[in-house]
Amino acid sequence: MKGPFPAILMALLFPAFLHCQEMPEMVYIPPGTFTMGSDGSGYGQDEAPKHEVTISKGFRMSATEITNLQYEQFRPAHKELRGKDGFSSGDDEAVVFVSWYDARSYCKWLSEKTGRHFRLPTEAEWEYACRAGTVTEYNTGDSLPPAALKHQKTERNLHQVSLEVAQGEANAFGLYDMHGNVEEWCLDWYGPYSGKAAKDPAGPREGLFRVTRGGSHNTPVEYLRSANRSAAIAGDMHSQIGFRIVESTHTPKPYRIKEEKPLNQRKVSRKTYRWPNASSEPFWLEPIPFVIPPSDGTPFYKHNHQPAVTWCRNGDLLAIWFSCDNEHGREMVVLSSRLRRGASEWDPASLFFSVPDRNMTGSSLLICPDGTLLHMNGVSNSGDWQNLALVTRFSYDGNGSSWSPAFITGPEHARRHQVIAGPIALSDGTLVQCCDAGAGGHDGTAVHISDDGGLTWQDTGATIPGIHAGIAELGDGSLIAFGRGNSIDGMMPVSRSVDRGKTWQSGASVFPPISGGQRLVLKRLQEGPLMLVSFGENGMFASLSSDDGKTWSKPVLMTDGKTRTLNGGAWTGSFTMDSDHAEPKGYLCCTQTPDGTIHLLSSRLHYRFNLPWLLGRI
Repeated sequence: MKGPFPAILMALLFPAFLHCQEMPEMVYIPPGTFTMGSDGSGYGQDEAPKHEVTISKGFRMSATEITNLQYEQFRPAHKELRGKDGFSSGDDEAVVFVSWYDARSYCKWLSEKTGRHFRLPTEAEWEYACRAGTVTEYNTGDSLPPAALKHQKTERNLHQVSLEVAQGEANAFGLYDMHGNVEEWCLDWYGPYSGKAAKDPAGPREGLFRVTRGGSHNTPVEYLRSANRSAAIAGDMHSQIGFRIVESTHTPKPYRIKEEKPLNQRKVSRKTYRWPNASSEPFWLEPIPFVIPPSDGTPFYKHNHQPAVTWCRNGDLLAIWFSCDNEHGREMVVLSSRLRRGASEWDPASLFFSVPDRNMTGSSLLICPDGTLLHMNGVSNSGDWQNLALVTRFSYDGNGSSWSPAFITGPEHARRHQVIAGPIALSDGTLVQCCDAGAGGHDGTAVHISDDGGLTWQDTGATIPGIHAGIAELGDGSLIAFGRGNSIDGMMPVSRSVDRGKTWQSGASVFPPISGGQRLVLKRLQEGPLMLVSFGENGMFASLSSDDGKTWSKPVLMTDGKTRTLNGGAWTGSFTMDSDHAEPKGYLCCTQTPDGTIHLLSSRLHYRFNLPWLLGRI
């Protein structure tokens, strides 16, 4: 049966239902037409172009975000999450720590209980209801009243505020907290605007992320604007996302949209490359940049940093890094460039991974033993890199021409999830991923392991001295690691573990400590030796060990002796390389292709050499 009768019957048969279930107050939103989006200025590029949208049918929307009391009638176990991280402990505070799937399930449950049809609002319905006839930045004008502000700035440790609903003024439609308090899940997949006039749009038919709207506490106020668009992985949940619902018998139909693949996924050869044997002749090639600014509108900011690199089955190299104006920024994206087999220059940068309005600090790439490419990334709940979820993707073709949807393998937005380039596969197939254990320079490194090819990960619980640690397996199956900071007796710390990273023994190494703007590489070369690349008084050097780290060769300065001025990007900038000086800073990452070539990337430059070149300089 459809229409209001089932709800009336429910109330007659179960007169206490509507009261005891604490039904959300629903207000009527009339049909109408409005201008959706903005001109795309600043960090709001995805809000453009402005376009006319018609909401052809009226609907009812919950006057407030769904509260703890309302949600827990559906899921009583959620009471255990009240007050988590210091947020939302009261009955009348907005419910948080709910995924998009949780919000959808609540709507289904409430629909079945009442005989009415509840769902999440579409993105267009949400903005239309938020604006309530206004065309300004907020429905209160071009600023928000003090009562609507709940610590609207980025903090490393979130500032605790009340999430009690309806504490300010309602908008013209009678809706509270449309700007701030908590972000709100929408029905839609996130996708670009077409720019055409639309009637009852509902986003694309498929996508990677679900839209959130309205902004949250502990968020800069510009992200609370009526037009601002955010998004999240549907399974994500934390203290800054909740939801509200609509009641409508009409569910708008999503549209098909054909998005062009980014350059790093276009015209990628699927043919497996047959690598030549490693050359016994030493070689060193001129350093070349791998960070090439795009010319196609790809978001590209002034600070490009923290690279990762891998080789692909087809003979290409794939590099990724983050791009931002501010390392605490929500504009941050992960970009990529591809050095196609046989090419002398890297492709211009193109988008690789981005969860809109989230900080994306920390990325890694690995070609797994079965030829699959693994990508891991940190994804924040806001704009700082301390509280990150651990996210994983795969390229099953082994070339990066396509990637699986991102799934969350470390669901807590917490420390110990800032991904470091250089994961390794152990001799038994176990994967090891290092992550910074905190946002401080001396917080050390956490170790995560996976026994199922990267589908699930476990934190060993131990912390290696030094952030940004490089790790390698020794001949007896034990592990060795070097890190930045936490120096011991004035030297870089070296750590060893005989139990797959559960416990570590640390001491002083023979290498000088490194500091800001520097990240080392530790790699087991396919020929056998361990290679450490780090920084000393005269710049970047490499050292080899043929006895599993017991002794190390004299440092080899990473230069061919030619005098040249180079730009190292990021925190390095311009420097002069000559016979006595090498690159002074840089976040290093490394891969070795099956032909023996060692590909070392700093923050902007790509170095290519082989083991015979190193041995010839020792």
